[in-house]
Formats: sequence, C-alpha cells, structure tokens
Amino acid sequence: MLVCIADTLVDDSPARRTLDSATRVAEACRHLHIPVTVADTPHLCDFTFPSTYRGKSSLQLALTANGQGCRLASRIRRQVVRSLPPCVGDAVEAVGKLRRLAKAADFTGMGRDALHEFAERDEDASYPSAPLNRPVPQLSASTLKAEEEERTEAQRRRMRWVAQVSEYWSFERLARMGEGEMRELLRGRGDAPVVEGKKWRILLVGSGPGHPSLLTIAAHTALTKLATVVLSDKLVPAEILALIPPTTPLHIAKKFPGNAEGAQSELISLALDAARRGETVVRLKQGDPFLYGRGGEELLAFRAAGFPPLILPGISSALAGPLLADIPVTQRGVAESVAICTGVGRGGRDVELPAYERSRTTVLLMGVARLAKLVERMLSPQLAYPKNIPIAIIERASSPDQRVLLSTLEHVVDAVELAGEARVPGMICVGWACACMSGEEGELTVLMDGLEECSGMRKSCSESSMVVFEGMGDGHVFAMSVPVMP
Repeated sequence: MLVCIADTLVDDSPARRTLDSATRVAEACRHLHIPVTVADTPHLCDFTFPSTYRGKSSLQLALTANGQGCRLASRIRRQVVRSLPPCVGDAVEAVGKLRRLAKAADFTGMGRDALHEFAERDEDASYPSAPLNRPVPQLSASTLKAEEEERTEAQRRRMRWVAQVSEYWSFERLARMGEGEMRELLRGRGDAPVVEGKKWRILLVGSGPGHPSLLTIAAHTALTKLATVVLSDKLVPAEILALIPPTTPLHIAKKFPGNAEGAQSELISLALDAARRGETVVRLKQGDPFLYGRGGEELLAFRAAGFPPLILPGISSALAGPLLADIPVTQRGVAESVAICTGVGRGGRDVELPAYERSRTTVLLMGVARLAKLVERMLSPQLAYPKNIPIAIIERASSPDQRVLLSTLEHVVDAVELAGEARVPGMICVGWACACMSGEEGELTVLMDGLEECSGMRKSCSESSMVVFEGMGDGHVFAMSVPVMP
C-alpha cells in the first residue's frame, strides 16, 4: 500500500491542504509503516515518482529530482533521451540476446544450420549409427562433478566477455550484432581467409587519456582512414571507438583478472594473422603505447615475425590526468621532478616504490585497486612518506564523468570508500603539488619555506578528510566540444 497526498500543490484553490494537516497524515502513515509521498513537500516524502521514458525496446529510463523540481526533472529526462543515439534500443535487445546465449548451460556456439544438420543425420538412415543395444558408458560422480565445474567456469568466462562488450563497444556496434557474430564472440573465433598481394602495415597507436579531442591528428587518421582492422585495448572509451568506420572490423581485448597474458598473446596473434593477409592493422592502446602499455613487447614480437610496426605516440594520462585536475606535476617552488610508476607488477607482484622526496611528485598508474597496500608501504619507515602529504585519486581523466578525490595519505583509503563505486581507469598522484593550486594565490613556496604542511591542503579539506571534484572545468569542456576533425 502507498499513500499519495496531492492536494498540497501551490495554487489558488481554497481546498489546498495545510502543511500541518499533511504532516499529521504523513506521521500516521509512518506509524503504520505505509510509505507516503506529499506533493511539493519533499521533507515529508518517503518516495517520489520519477519522470519516465519507455521506448519501443526493453530500454526504460526513470529520473527524479526528489521533489526539488518536477518540471526540471522532466526537462532533464527529455534532454537525456534526445542525447541517446537512435540505435540504443536495438543495442539493448542485442545485448539481452547475447546474455541469454552466454548464460545457456548447453551453449555450443553452433547456429541453427548446424543444429538442423545434426537433426537430419539422426533421421537419415544413410548415416552410420551404433547398435541400439550397445552399452551406455557410465560416468562416475567425480567425472560428472568435473564436467559441471567446467561448464560453470565456461559460462562465467562468457559472461565476463559480455560485460566487457557491454562496457566498451559503441551502441552502433552492439546494435549491429547478429546471432552468428554473437556465437563467434562467445567462442572467441573468426579468422578470415588469407589474401596475397596486398601491402601490410601494423601501427601501434596511442589513443590518449580518453577524450576523442585529445587524439593526435596521426592517430585520428590511422583510425578513420588507414585501418582495415582495429585491435583495441578494453579501456579505450566508446567515444573513440565510435570514430572507427562501421565497415572496419574491431576486436577488443578480452582482458580480465587472470587472463591478461592470454589476451595479450591473442592480440599479437590476431595482428600478425591480419598483416599476413595484407591488412593495415591499428593496434589501439590507451594513453601512450610505451608508458605501461606493453608496446615494447609488441614491437619485438612484430619485428621478430617480420612485421616491424610504425609507432604513433599518445598523450599519457600520467601527465594529462593531473593537468585536467589542476595539478602541476612540476612547479617552481613546489615540485622539481616527477616519478611515474606502476602500482602493480607483473603477475600481481609488488613493485618497488620510490622513497619520499619532498621536491618530487609521484604518479602511480594501475594502482587504485591496491590503494590500501600502497598507502601502507608509503607510510612505512623504509619509504617514510608524511601522513599529511596530499594525494589525489583521478578517475576517468578527460571524460565527462571525470572525478578527482583530494585527501591526505593518512585518510585517503577511508575517503575512497566513502566516495562510492570506483570509476575505471583511475590513477594516483602523491605530492605537495596536489594541493598547491588551491585558493586564490596557490601555495608556491613549499620548498623555500620548508613547511611541514601545505596550507592549500588545509583549506581544501577544512571540514572533512577529503574533497571531491566532479567533471571537468568549464574551460576544458568548451575546448573539448570543438569537433575532433573537419
């Protein structure tokens, strides 16, 4: 049961309910454990009705301003709906079908034609068959258990791949998927025939920190005009993948925890196979290919196979991320050097972090998931980072949903938990430079004054152990709204 009080709307009606009356009704409802909503009175509401949209597909959207502005909520909902591509409903239906195929316990990857062929064989007497009275093999309990575990694990792998596709493929590409392509995706197959006589090329291309406007002109040209096959890292945003012509085949790395090496080997193999067919292969990598992008490994592998690649640099998030968060990794009077490190070593092992140096900014890539362990090591006597040193967690740098969390080394782990769900990819920036731009004049004399605490940090976190900045500044939003290319 729900109770809706609608006669509290502000109008000229003499029958309008008073606030005192609405309050008594709301209190009586709560006493009886009945949810209640009161029009134009948010503080009395247990729930609100959202502004909804339902298309021709399974897609439904609901948006509410929690009683703060119903008309505004409707306007926001209309704007959100207008911003969606026309194919988004088809993409929802296609992903739903892909999920059903992936979850099927008896998934074989065979389409209807193959199944019909087996059915015809059963009915055709010309096919040899075993004697009807042949003994049926008996399976032990351990064999049955092993087979069930194998089926379950295969199903989990397929569902992880569905999650990756849903996150990183463009809506247009998702909407175009047919059942045959879905089955090929879930089986991990799809080799093309060899074509002789065509000129091959392999390009290792950096896609920058994430926003399409931060692609280099060379990278944009490679994606839109040169590539006949694109092999992409999974963290390359959909907005960049959307630049790829729909006629160009796109393969996204099936990287997830425990499968990184297998996915890397698969991408190298796919690139070499395509090059042997005479294709122009763009191996698209997040950030810069040679900054924790495993570009060196691919260069050696391609060169050893007789296909030396062309390497196109990209803007690394190690520098662009802090910049977009108003953090100068080097700044006169604050930071004289910058160290760029990884937060996790090969196979998940620990890495050697640099010891504390007051004049240095330390940037850690791929370490947010291991933040607690990294902080513990930084605070250890061996590395000796001060507990009050500023630290910034920069997530999805250059994307519309960019988020920057500023705290201190002592409080950052709790702050990240309070901030809610992580937004990948993320990076860590540690040093006095993280807070030196705070305030009207900034804090630019940290090294000269020998201060033990940055006053900019005190101002930023005066009322809590952290401050969170959502989205990019207006200037960056304006600059990045300019079309990528004419």
